[in-house]
Amino acid sequence: MKNRSKTNWDKIDNMKDEDIDYSDSPEVTAEMFEKMELWHPEKRGIFIRLDSDIIEFFKKTSKHYQSTINSVLKAYKTVTEAKLTHK
Repeated sequence: MKNRSKTNWDKIDNMKDEDIDYSDSPEVTAEMFEKMELWHPEKRGIFIRLDSDIIEFFKKTSKHYQSTINSVLKAYKTVTEAKLTHK
């Protein structure tokens, strides 16, 4: 891996909520929630053939396995687009 993270993930994983410094984060107000709009991307149903072991794996990991598969594909798309952009 070229760009290895210098983050101390063990320290992060062991932090308690009260240890987090929010001093540079703006306070979330009721007004912000009033202005908020929920956005749901358009979804389309398709037929896709996947290997049985892939389907079984995702079914074992989540009852919402189709949404999980969508999330995995979306992450792949994001990484691939970033690689293509930086060539």
